[in-house]
Amino acid sequence: MIFKLAWRNLWRNKRRTLITAASVFFAVLLAVLMRSFQEGSYDLMIKNVVSFYTGYAQVHKKGYWDDQSLENSFGHAREVEQQVLAHPHVVEVVPRLESFALAAHKDLTEGCMVVGTDPEAEHHLSGLKDKAFKEKHLLPDPEAPDSVREEYVYDPAYYLRADDEAVLLAEGLAEKLELGVGDTLVLIGQGYQGVTAAGKYAVKGLVKFGSPDLNKRLVYMPLKLAQQLYAAPDRLTSLALVIDQPQQSTQIVQELRQQLDGEYEVMDWKEMMPELVQSIEADRGGGIITMLILYMIIGFGIFGTVLMMTAERQYEFGVMIAIGMKKWRLATIVVLETVLIAILGVLAGSLAGLPVVAYFNKHPIYWASMEKMYEEFGMEPIMPTALKLSIFSEQTMLVLLIVMVVCTYPFWKIQRTNPIEAMRR
Repeated sequence: MIFKLAWRNLWRNKRRTLITAASVFFAVLLAVLMRSFQEGSYDLMIKNVVSFYTGYAQVHKKGYWDDQSLENSFGHAREVEQQVLAHPHVVEVVPRLESFALAAHKDLTEGCMVVGTDPEAEHHLSGLKDKAFKEKHLLPDPEAPDSVREEYVYDPAYYLRADDEAVLLAEGLAEKLELGVGDTLVLIGQGYQGVTAAGKYAVKGLVKFGSPDLNKRLVYMPLKLAQQLYAAPDRLTSLALVIDQPQQSTQIVQELRQQLDGEYEVMDWKEMMPELVQSIEADRGGGIITMLILYMIIGFGIFGTVLMMTAERQYEFGVMIAIGMKKWRLATIVVLETVLIAILGVLAGSLAGLPVVAYFNKHPIYWASMEKMYEEFGMEPIMPTALKLSIFSEQTMLVLLIVMVVCTYPFWKIQRTNPIEAMRR
């Protein structure tokens, strides 16, 4: 009977019900859109930063990450690679041999990181083939006639092949050493077990990284050539993994740890790049403050409609109490009415937000005016949404919690209602 009375009361005054439901509707819709855009931006940031170099997960010899030297490399065990590839979410394994060297050209020198890799597998991870170029062109900027803009003509012909005896050079390092495609780069360093590493290599192509640090230090070469340079035949420092469900990288890493021998360590991007995690958490903290302000506005908006509803129905409450209805039962009916209205608003808000979030997930907002600034950091000038069920469920629960808190007012008000005074008003 209580539920039936509450449901009928909703439609006795349709205008009041629709106003209250509309306030919840817009609250849920706005909260879902804000949160999905925020999470979508984080996902894009992680994708852009992680896919440039580290990948979402890596396999090393135990202790390598704390002491990244060739002495902590491991033999290229094909069975380990096949074991990792057997995982249903691992798409590609990128074998690498990484070390440091002194790069030189003429009388110029600069420290660099040499990455020996399988070129085709590396492309699946970082997309390097699509970023290789010969030189950049300086063209007049139509938006600023007195300045010039940089234009890169990318060509896969300048990318590495597995049998090349050449290197792919980061643009910033090439500029510092005054190197171009076709020039010779000299590398000097220390190889495996203290052997001197030295060699001369032609520069086959250039590549531009969004990260200024990577852009000033990276040198890519075919894996076999790097193993020859460092006198480390058939040895690797890491296996970078390409996975098809990046959001489950932590779970995938846990499963691989159980499968692999204790000689190896498996790490996800959060462990390898804690500074990125801290940056996102700091920004998420600012986002939470913004959301709290939004929830305060939502709370006061819902409270205003509930306050209006309670004030308008004082005579009704007085009559119901006068004819014998218990105050707690009447309060329960009013609270149930408010909850039902909130549920209607939440469902409508979620259903209205779903197509909007889905659309911007497939067709992100494009920031044409900020394209150059984004490209400087190696990021796409877009703002997508994150299509996650948790976003809808979290906002729904939070708005319902706000409604339950607001419901304490009519409950308290009815408990203090004097039927004679209420019917006189």
